Amino acid sequence: MSMRAIGTWIGLGPSAEPALTVTRERLLRLAPSANAAIVAGIAERFDALAGEHAVATRLRICHFLAQAAHETDGFRTLEEYGGPAYFIRYEGRRDLGNIQAGDGIRYHGRGIFQLTGRANYRRFGGVLGIDLEREPERAKEPETSLRVAFAYWSERAINAAADADDVERVTKLINGGRNGLAERKRYLEKAKEIWS
Repeated sequence: MSMRAIGTWIGLGPSAEPALTVTRERLLRLAPSANAAIVAGIAERFDALAGEHAVATRLRICHFLAQAAHETDGFRTLEEYGGPAYFIRYEGRRDLGNIQAGDGIRYHGRGIFQLTGRANYRRFGGVLGIDLEREPERAKEPETSLRVAFAYWSERAINAAADADDVERVTKLINGGRNGLAERKRYLEKAKEIWS
């Protein structure tokens, strides 16, 4: 049962949303300049996928969404900026599984957490039963992107860092370092105001 359905079932009525439900309206409060299609795609499946991956507490939801907002430039894109001249930096990166000519451009960052590298496209495509290695463009479809993000979150066991409210650790697990930490913190504080 979705969080919305539970809210109706316990008498909150169809217009009242349970405190932790992720809706378009709440996502737009978090990132007012967001792309409407991206927000709609996230809101449509978030609650169900969050339940499947145990991202169902306030801290877990807020940390997930703060990271997602930063990685997508405020839910404006599901594809890394820069184009081929920038993506060439991934060329020959064996740590990403980029072993064939053109892999750096072909497997650049896509999705909510910017899935990058042939090995990651293969890995998470296999987890989802989608051939992302053959069809990397699918990683930027809103639903596929959300499914990849939750699978990544679960595989990296990020719930523990979110439970500790450790934004630096969550950031390192998502991005490998402290890139954009100040903005991630701002999104986190805003998310905590929205999902309270």
